[in-house]
Amino acid sequence: MPLRFERYVALGDSSTEGLDDPDGAGGYRGWANRLAEQVAQAQGGLLYANLAVRGKRSREIRAEQLAPALALQPDLATVFAGSNDILEPGFNADKLRAELEAMFAALAAQNAVVLTFTLPDLVGVLPIGRCLAPRVRAMNAAIRAAAAATGARVVDFAAHPAGSDPRLWSADRFHVNAEGHARIAAALAQSLGLPGTDSTWQLPLSARPAPGPWTRLAESWSWYRHHLLPHVWPARPAPGSGQPKRPRLAPVAG
Repeated sequence: MPLRFERYVALGDSSTEGLDDPDGAGGYRGWANRLAEQVAQAQGGLLYANLAVRGKRSREIRAEQLAPALALQPDLATVFAGSNDILEPGFNADKLRAELEAMFAALAAQNAVVLTFTLPDLVGVLPIGRCLAPRVRAMNAAIRAAAAATGARVVDFAAHPAGSDPRLWSADRFHVNAEGHARIAAALAQSLGLPGTDSTWQLPLSARPAPGPWTRLAESWSWYRHHLLPHVWPARPAPGSGQPKRPRLAPVAG
């Protein structure tokens, strides 16, 4: 019989915030919202808070989000961090592991079930995926090690090729799209043993013809111009950015 959860708190960066899964009202839905909805539907209700803020590194997530999360006394928590760390020049997998382990352990000490997940292979997703591959592998190893040390549950997307399909990713290739978010939520829901969940999230998308070399070149150039350069030299943040979208526990209808 699956556990019953009263309070779910999500910690993380833009992935947990929900980019790029528009909610139709000018914000983002995302896998954390989708997971909260599935838990609420399965058990008739849930209190949910989302403390994630885009652009945050693991050390910032721990420094800024962990204490508020603990104060909310969750019995279910998701923590996803590291995807911004691997873009830093001085990325250190041991430091990432230490930050993750501290967050997992603190939440588990309050008897929360802690969920996290790895990144899939990004070689076929990002034009710079091959360059980032060693860092992604080190990040995933840090996530697994921190989870093993603390009892956190890991959904290992790195073990499933479907996550590397570009069609599950948005145009910026840094964030999954709505279908990608739906699959993450489905995987996490299955790891909780929610009724009606299964492993269909692992299934590959339908086959499609491979793009020709000129198409790949044009797509890569467009990505470098429109997505990598703005990431390296980001624009000034919009007013009100940098704040979690759901800082307090609020009901999710079942």
